[in-house]
Amino acid sequence: MLGSSSHSLKLKYVSLGVLVLQTTSLVLTMRYSRTLREDGLRYLASSAVVSAEVLKILACTFLIFMENNFSVRAMNQLLKEEIVNKPVETMKLAIPAGIYTLQNNLLYVALSNLDAATYQVTYQLKILTTALFSVSMLGKRLGFYQWFSLLFLMAGVTLVQWPTESEGDSEQKILSASSQFVGLMAVLMACVSSGFAGVYFEKILKETKQSVWVRNIQLGLFGFVFGFIGMIVYDGQSVRQSGMFQGYNTITCTVVVLQAVGGLVIAVVIKYADNILKGFATSLSIIVSTLISYFLLEDFNPTGVFFLGAVLVIAATFLYSYEVKPASSSAIKV
Repeated sequence: MLGSSSHSLKLKYVSLGVLVLQTTSLVLTMRYSRTLREDGLRYLASSAVVSAEVLKILACTFLIFMENNFSVRAMNQLLKEEIVNKPVETMKLAIPAGIYTLQNNLLYVALSNLDAATYQVTYQLKILTTALFSVSMLGKRLGFYQWFSLLFLMAGVTLVQWPTESEGDSEQKILSASSQFVGLMAVLMACVSSGFAGVYFEKILKETKQSVWVRNIQLGLFGFVFGFIGMIVYDGQSVRQSGMFQGYNTITCTVVVLQAVGGLVIAVVIKYADNILKGFATSLSIIVSTLISYFLLEDFNPTGVFFLGAVLVIAATFLYSYEVKPASSSAIKV
């Protein structure tokens, strides 16, 4: 009994480490890749999104191949039964897939205009949007402390986004403010899309009983189609001139791998992590992103107002998670 308890504790700590590593590394590498100054063309964000979807499909297919004892016939039969022979169930995932594709593109826009620390804190507004959509779409009831935590969350994000006096000429200040606004709008739209898609996906999961890997393949297929159409529409000329993989380097490939595999890793890890642990992971990720942005990327100058806002957001995360923990029906991702 003691050995089992010790093993469970170790799994929780490993889960905490993986969650922090995945969340932080994706944000920081994406930010670094979008601000890195080098000769030649910069990679297309739309291309990276499409590449990540392809990689996710391949990873899920391999996992299903493993689950079926490396039998190609068994894998093909399962995919045919669950995807091809159930077109209505498959089509239901077109909506969340399209929204997730939009969200992934918005995150590139956000991290091209905001430092990693500000992005990490502001993106926690997805807790608010997920809660509101859960109430309206799933009929979920929130307790007093949860509503109180959402007020904390809004106050904290407002303080983080509070304008500060910056050095430099007036033209530079205008450019900086404009970039900040674009980044903020991208994060807010990503929060809304994340909240809606997450709750819609949760609703589908409760109505069907399919493997999580099959669901991710379905999402990936639609995501690839929507992402490819978006790439042709917005970056078609660049793709025709320099190819889809223009500007790709080691950092770009790392971002693509982290974006594709990250969600799958969390899907496996999350069953060992309770809501308090996810709160710790979010808080540590914000702290680590802040430190690395300041000391290594050197694109972030912390202020007292920022730290106050970050503390409020972290407190809101714990307060919301604390109330959610006893409710087994809750599946809000923090």
